[in-house]
Amino acid sequence: MTSAIASTAQQSAQESPRVNLLGLSLRQMEQFFLDLGEKKFRAQQVLKWIHHAGVTDIVQMTNLGKALRDKLGDIAEVRPPRIVSQHDSSDGTRKWAIAVDGGGLIESVLIPEAGRATLCVSSQVGCSLDCSFCSTGKQGFQRDLSAAEIIGQVWLAIKSYDAFQSGNGRIVTNVVMMGMGEPLLNFDNVVAAMDLMLEDLAYGISKRRVTLSTSGVAPALDRLAEVSEVSLAVSLHAPNDELRNQLVPINRKYPIAVLLESCRNYIGAQRDSKRVVTVEYTLIAGVNDQREHARELAVLLRDFPCKINLIPFNTFEQSDYQRPSGNAVSRFWQVLVDAGYIVTVRTTRGDDINAACGQLVGQVVDRTRRSERHRAAAETQIIEVG
Repeated sequence: MTSAIASTAQQSAQESPRVNLLGLSLRQMEQFFLDLGEKKFRAQQVLKWIHHAGVTDIVQMTNLGKALRDKLGDIAEVRPPRIVSQHDSSDGTRKWAIAVDGGGLIESVLIPEAGRATLCVSSQVGCSLDCSFCSTGKQGFQRDLSAAEIIGQVWLAIKSYDAFQSGNGRIVTNVVMMGMGEPLLNFDNVVAAMDLMLEDLAYGISKRRVTLSTSGVAPALDRLAEVSEVSLAVSLHAPNDELRNQLVPINRKYPIAVLLESCRNYIGAQRDSKRVVTVEYTLIAGVNDQREHARELAVLLRDFPCKINLIPFNTFEQSDYQRPSGNAVSRFWQVLVDAGYIVTVRTTRGDDINAACGQLVGQVVDRTRRSERHRAAAETQIIEVG
């Protein structure tokens, strides 16, 4: 938050949009108040009102003087994004469609498990990467989310369970940046939002319980090592460049060797020497789920500090890919376990409400025209089959 922004907002709320305090980190909030000529401890008070108490009305922040509240009312606001719909799965998973500025919709998913609840958070409206097995990419790309829209998903999840009022703000124990979008392509806003997730005056989530998942934007990952200590997951999905080029197109720019080196650098920069990378591998029937793929993956990741998370493909309308059989998943898992890896198989959750991994879609004003091209290709295929 710069002095220029604060002073412009102070001069006239009509000339400049109000500052949305929801997305400001502690450091940014302190600077905001200093720019207003206020003591920086006000930042701590406001953070607690917003993220501990769930308050959006500045008038209700009663430990701020009336003059300060009046000033803030003219130049600032606390404006979370808006829930359009909520769907609850038979397994307890909850999915929200959330409206953001510009006419877009994003989706967030909360997955409750024994002793924890993991929130899957979006970072963009749509996604620019177009991974072939992900429904989000088929929608095209509209824009990056602001820090307020990213942390707002955490705020809304807690609010939807009335957990602010009950004092049970810990309803969200884990956060994964695995929703719509590539987080490292929205670097500054994602980092600011993750800082709030970790901040004791906000959500106080452990750095081990906040995970950023990337498809492989290597230069941004190198930057992340300088400013963050969150857990890291990498969407690998193939044991060689030829196959990964087909599944994850950004691999053509940052091939596997470059990506793994950036991952090593990130882990090496952490103060905790026991940190590892979670390697995500979506198993697609007949594409990357054969024993030879598992053996090649085992060789590729030799001496790489990781654990492997196998994700059986979740079908969606725009894809011809198929989910692998249980036997194929078990065979793949066994090869990796025999090679000495720690391997988990992700349990599919929320697929009855299209909330499973790879199924998230929203409403995207597509600037890439990719969704139009995918629809045209699908219609051509239907005509040819017919």
